[in-house]
Amino acid sequence: MKSEHPASWTTSEAGFNANDGTRLFYRAWQPKVSRTDGPQRALVFLHRGHEHSGRIASLVERFGSQHDWAFAYDSRGHGHSPGERGAAPGFATLVDDLDAFVAHVAHRHGIEPQNIVVVANSVGAVVAATWVHDYAPRIRGLVMAAAAFAIKLYVPLAKPALRFARRFKPDLFVTSYIRPGMLTHSRQEADAYAADSLIAKAISAQILLELADTAERIVADAAAIDVPVLMLAADKDYVVHEGPQKTFFERLSSPLKRYVRLTDCYHAVFYERDISVALEASRDFIAACFAEAPRSPAYYVAADSNSASARAYTALQRDEYGSAVTRASHALQRRMLKVFGPLSDGMRVGLKHGFDSGASLDYVYRNQAGGKMVFGAVMDRGYLDAVGWRGIRVRKVQLQQLLAERIAAHPVHEPLRILDIAAGSARYVLETVKRFQDRDVEVTLCDYEQHNVDRARDLAAHLQLRAKVDCRRRDAFDGASYAGEEGKYDIAIVSGLYELFSENAMVLRSLEGVVASLRPGGYLIYTAQPWHPQVEMIAGTLTNHRGEQWRMRPRPQAEMDALVRVAGAEKSATLIGVDGIFTVSVARKAAVPGAAG
Repeated sequence: MKSEHPASWTTSEAGFNANDGTRLFYRAWQPKVSRTDGPQRALVFLHRGHEHSGRIASLVERFGSQHDWAFAYDSRGHGHSPGERGAAPGFATLVDDLDAFVAHVAHRHGIEPQNIVVVANSVGAVVAATWVHDYAPRIRGLVMAAAAFAIKLYVPLAKPALRFARRFKPDLFVTSYIRPGMLTHSRQEADAYAADSLIAKAISAQILLELADTAERIVADAAAIDVPVLMLAADKDYVVHEGPQKTFFERLSSPLKRYVRLTDCYHAVFYERDISVALEASRDFIAACFAEAPRSPAYYVAADSNSASARAYTALQRDEYGSAVTRASHALQRRMLKVFGPLSDGMRVGLKHGFDSGASLDYVYRNQAGGKMVFGAVMDRGYLDAVGWRGIRVRKVQLQQLLAERIAAHPVHEPLRILDIAAGSARYVLETVKRFQDRDVEVTLCDYEQHNVDRARDLAAHLQLRAKVDCRRRDAFDGASYAGEEGKYDIAIVSGLYELFSENAMVLRSLEGVVASLRPGGYLIYTAQPWHPQVEMIAGTLTNHRGEQWRMRPRPQAEMDALVRVAGAEKSATLIGVDGIFTVSVARKAAVPGAAG
């Protein structure tokens, strides 16, 4: 449906499919006079919690980008989108919905992410910040108004009480305490808010708690974000605290970032009595975003020596992280691990082969606790339930999902060739290929360690695969490993390898060999570890496959994607794991040589 906007746009209403198949409602404002000085551009608005895209209509005209598109969708559980009001399967789903929507805008309307600025308010701002951190979209900029990193709940111990209550009532809802007059000084806007029947008054306690947990993670790791950001903070905000907004801003690595504290302003920044300062700041920022070209992927090649993650890694190497008490605690844990670790089957494998080894990962994948005596088994269960290992198991599921999708999409009557350059025991690959016994599949499994090669060969025999499986001892970072393999494979996999190495030069050298091994139009499936909440503890207590302290440099998603792009492939999708610790992505080699860059 289309209608004429009183100003410079034609408004239409439509829907798009989220990644789980849910059909969500959105509005589009098409400029009556298109831009002629370059590619089409767009503003993508995210509404506040409780609200819907209909309330964005007035903002499109106020922002005044008359030659640019504008879009806004109803978050699930809001407005005309389906779902219980104020609820969603999880906060991560709300972030994934934004990723799906921007992909829809690119596919349906031809506007690429690099020509999009996102404007988000309150909860929407946290959704957008999480998306930028976890998915690393190459958008031009982000405007964050009154970001809800920390909601003022007023009731003492409210969050612990909600967590406790959800044990007995998982579908608990919380009714908003905010009155319209606490959102804006404008009587007209407050009355419009109160009269809007589409505004949801309650929010799922699950979403509220996951919002808080995710916000804490994103603020802590804000240095991984380097897209341009404008933050608008209200000085009289009854809904959210300003402190975390300021901390987030200070930690950003963005070359263009601005912080504007709006005086005599309540939470609904863009619906206040006077929004002239907020609008002027937003317009100037958007103009500045489009005045500068996005960073080249080549910029990130040096990020291993010149970035926030590089500086944190250097501190780990020098044992200059945390406090003296923290480091002493880790030393004590390291000694206790040597004494009691052998009682746990999983810890014993880690102590022998390295906690990052293929043997250790295979044990984690099996997820069957065992040990000497009852104490050893109990300790092993706690070990396997650590957040990082839970994330590893989710990563396996997501990797198998993307691999199965690519196998299924391959022409049925054509042979399919798969390469894994650091396969370990290759359980995730071989179990997936087992489901396609009716296909003509050839699998090449490579690993640096001979015992991993042997285990992969044994597992392939155990699974009785019809596929031809070739197990080789190869070094994924040696260019000779890819010689003579150019253009041979349809799918290449790199799982859990690059996360173990800080240096980008060697990772890029490996990636270039892998991409060269793909046929034009072939697919690369790769993993990343953009962050980890226990980096310091792991560095202080665990050893790697070389018998050294396991010091990791989490590689931000934007950096990993850029390396893939420099190597000659373009990312098309990313799946996010537990707490955003691990990701699995798929990229495609250009069908025409030189098309990616």
